[in-house]
Amino acid sequence: MYWRALKEETPGPKWSGLFAEYWPDYRKWWLREGETARPTYAECTRALRLHMPELMPIYDQLCRLAGGGDHAARFLSFYNPPPYLSGCSQAIWAGKEPVMVRNYDYNPNAFDQLVLHTSWQGRKVLGTSDGLWGLVDGVNDAGLAISLTFGGRRVVGQGFGVPLILRYVLQTCTNVDEAVDVLARVPTHMSYNVTVLDKKRNYATAMMAPDRKTLITHAAVATNHQENVEWVSHARFTATVERERFLLHRLRLHKDPEDKFINAFLKPPLYSTAFSVGFGTLYTAVYRPRKGEMELRWPGTVWPLSLNDFVEGAREVLVPGAA
Repeated sequence: MYWRALKEETPGPKWSGLFAEYWPDYRKWWLREGETARPTYAECTRALRLHMPELMPIYDQLCRLAGGGDHAARFLSFYNPPPYLSGCSQAIWAGKEPVMVRNYDYNPNAFDQLVLHTSWQGRKVLGTSDGLWGLVDGVNDAGLAISLTFGGRRVVGQGFGVPLILRYVLQTCTNVDEAVDVLARVPTHMSYNVTVLDKKRNYATAMMAPDRKTLITHAAVATNHQENVEWVSHARFTATVERERFLLHRLRLHKDPEDKFINAFLKPPLYSTAFSVGFGTLYTAVYRPRKGEMELRWPGTVWPLSLNDFVEGAREVLVPGAA
């Protein structure tokens, strides 16, 4: 897997180049159910203005950089995108230094493999890209970290792809209380568990869904179900209950030191090699929001990245089992 870490303070030529590179594949994915299955430009912008108005200036900039096309603008709104499933495990290690650790389990052929450092609207954000401005995890300069897992439910409804909701939280929120207010308010098109951690060691997990009210919990662990398992075959296939139980034991019974806890994410049962069916562990991320730091980890490899001392770069990473 070839990863890049790029910095562009305001949207410009780097982002435009990325869009040109990724758009053919994203367009094919976005149109896979036919153009009429996706909302119109007017519906997309109306939803953005209603639910995430602070993002509109950035959205308009990105649409211009993407060439101003109708399909691109609708795609970039993240509103009612095609459904997609992922695995993932995430947990808060509650030591002296607050740490969020997560595994991202997904299809390696449908993933940006990109870390973005931005300073849009004066707010520094560092995170793992999805859809070229959405994020599947990240941290901001206010000391707030965030991460998502799929919630293990088949229901698809009216709302946004959750990576844009994570971007919105990091662009506009400074602590967990502000973040959970956003997560309770903004509609998502599928069910997700979103965990937030701030520099004061406050944390929460929002169990979001398109068909019911968001449940805000104090859960330190999230895998791929919500309060109860609702999609039994998916739960068995991804071992969501087993992974949750394993992490809770590590936190409550064994009380692992930080390094041991992080290293557990690089081994079974948390680490998955099911790449052929789209659920292999593509990376482990470690976030230290008080320090504004993240690490990407793979077996035998650690890539440290910092909000305040960011260095662009690229890594060719050998992921065992990935094509």
